Amino acid sequence: MPINQQELQQFSHLELLARQVVEGFITGLHKSPFHGFSVEFAEHRLYNTGESTRHIDWKLFARTEKLFVKRYEEETNLRCQIIIDNSSSMYFPFNETQRHEAKNKISFSVYAAAAIIELLKTQRDAVGLSLFADKLDIHTPARSSAVHHKLLYSELEKLLQPITADTKKQTSAITALHQIADAIHKRSLVVLFSDMFDSADNAEELFAALQHLKHNKHEVVLFHVTDKAKELDFEFENRPYNFIDLETGEQIKLHPNQVKENYLKSITDFKTNLKLHCAQYKIDFVEADINLGFKQVLLPYLLKRSALY
Repeated sequence: MPINQQELQQFSHLELLARQVVEGFITGLHKSPFHGFSVEFAEHRLYNTGESTRHIDWKLFARTEKLFVKRYEEETNLRCQIIIDNSSSMYFPFNETQRHEAKNKISFSVYAAAAIIELLKTQRDAVGLSLFADKLDIHTPARSSAVHHKLLYSELEKLLQPITADTKKQTSAITALHQIADAIHKRSLVVLFSDMFDSADNAEELFAALQHLKHNKHEVVLFHVTDKAKELDFEFENRPYNFIDLETGEQIKLHPNQVKENYLKSITDFKTNLKLHCAQYKIDFVEADINLGFKQVLLPYLLKRSALY
């Protein structure tokens, strides 16, 4: 069958890739990994004699000595808010020229987010996008229209543009996450892509911001995006390196063996603390090593979710 060039031009490179990934994923899937929240509390009404006592609010009866029934609104569609950390550290490993299929943390996050958007689109669910670095740069409420999807893909495509060595966008996740949590008014699935590398002095405030995302009964998933070999295992050759902080531009030349022991202790403590807080807040923590590729991280996670229902 001949290729319809006009039809192809309707889609961006990113949208086409996401569609291919999702079509391949759905083929072997019996249940969706994402489900709408079945019911949501609406209001109380007086109990009518003779009806089922199943939804009587007994706590309210204890306070008022009157029988009230909880009424619920059906919630058939899912709302999802995708959040991406766009600070300079997310462009590690740094490459000024490579664009599509670049193996860095931001491209991993973009491709995984695009696949989730495409999956939600097939379910006719609403999805929004939030981008932050040192401030909240973009926040679009969750919608399900075709025009809205085009906007989201367009914003994601921009993140694949290479940055220069002079570009320095520091992380301020605490403020941004609080702003996003305040802006999501209806119960939603919140999916966050970030390395969570903020100031070590702000660790507790960062965890508090994560907890804030759980308000209004949101379901939160954190994809902890890292280059495991370099950032977590500190695997460097036995020679001097010039290490550069992508967010501040600060440089230091040293031999990796000089700092490896202390570095590994610090990063291990941080990750352990992060995982413990996520477990405490009932946040789904997903280890996302960019060296595996986004398909090898995202698809097994989605298959695991679908098996739970």
